[in-house]
Amino acid sequence: MNDKPGDDPNVVDGEIVDDTPTAALALPSPALPDPDYSEGGVPSFDFVRDKIEGRYTTSLGAQDVAGLGTENTTEALDKKIADRDQAAKDRLAEIRRSMRGE
Repeated sequence: MNDKPGDDPNVVDGEIVDDTPTAALALPSPALPDPDYSEGGVPSFDFVRDKIEGRYTTSLGAQDVAGLGTENTTEALDKKIADRDQAAKDRLAEIRRSMRGE
């Protein structure tokens, strides 16, 4: 057995590489600007339009949920319920009369 490190054919001699990053890798990457804004921080027309359309759509949805702007107002729904209840009472009275033989 050889005591010299260079005599063993199974040992591969490697190169020692410095761990410090190179100058190109050490620089921070520049921040990419937001695509909805210009370099000066001004929003794009498309961004503003989309925001306005989103708010408008949300307000229309809120009106539909609340029943405003449609025929389904609270008063109209209350009237429909009262009309249905009255029709049910009238039909029940008619059935009772027919059972008595009137």
